[in-house]
Amino acid sequence: MANEIVKYEPELNTIPLRKFTPIEMNLFFSIVSRMRDKGNQKIRFYFSQLKDLSAYKQTAGEVFIKDLTRTYDHLMDLRFGKKSNGGLTIERFTMFTDFEIHGEVDDPYVDIKVHEKALPLLNNLESWVRFSLTEFRDLNSSYAKTMFRLLKQYRTQGWAEFSKEDFLELLDIPKSYRQTNINQFVLKPIKEELTPLFKGLTIRKKYGKGRGKPVIGYRFTWKAETNHADDFSKGKQEDLRIKLFNIEHNGELTQEEKWRAKDRILNLPLGTHEADLKKQQQTEKEEAEKQAISNELKQDLLGNLQNLFD
Repeated sequence: MANEIVKYEPELNTIPLRKFTPIEMNLFFSIVSRMRDKGNQKIRFYFSQLKDLSAYKQTAGEVFIKDLTRTYDHLMDLRFGKKSNGGLTIERFTMFTDFEIHGEVDDPYVDIKVHEKALPLLNNLESWVRFSLTEFRDLNSSYAKTMFRLLKQYRTQGWAEFSKEDFLELLDIPKSYRQTNINQFVLKPIKEELTPLFKGLTIRKKYGKGRGKPVIGYRFTWKAETNHADDFSKGKQEDLRIKLFNIEHNGELTQEEKWRAKDRILNLPLGTHEADLKKQQQTEKEEAEKQAISNELKQDLLGNLQNLFD
């Protein structure tokens, strides 16, 4: 499934995926990837197929059904619609009308159907957001996943700006978070996880006037993609080479952030690169000390021999 592509109408990016876990995001966009241009027909996803698409790790069927159910419950909380210019006519609807889980058959499956009024989100697209499902699902943080698809909307532009209010809402950041929390728990994983995928990624805070110069927005920049660029894998080794290059040549990341970014794409425990480097430095230090002692002993021996002949 290396070249599975997710493609949808940009309006979907304006709806915050509130309370979605990374697993639920993977399931949702795996479904979206296969619902495009299917009209209002009911689409069947076998559990094995959906697990493969979403890189689902759990094996127990009961757990998978619970995750599917929670995903749909959260989808039911999403409201699409429109409002008249006067604001007196309002229409709301959910994305799916049918979501039938059949877990007691020999080959379990879920049947899904798009709401008729939500068809423009996935069908006959005149403008769209497009990205690799593999790249999306391999991200760990829900904040990184959301920012990944938001930035992909401006892939050929090379920059995107968000007011602080929109940033907090779209990423579903707790209202209790202060700027220090946003730096640590939101921006840090975004930097570490998206730098391999966006060449030259930078994140800048925009400050307002007044006491303390409050943060009023965020600006993201990266090397714009060409219009004919695709999202297809170039092969496992080449994909990895590109990611490592983007990490190593990004001047925005600290050395620690580069180590952590490499750990992430190599599926290593966070801190592995740093620990290996410190171990190597300790080994080199010990070798240098041994060499210094050896040189000192040699000098003492030569001095003693010289005294014998004097």
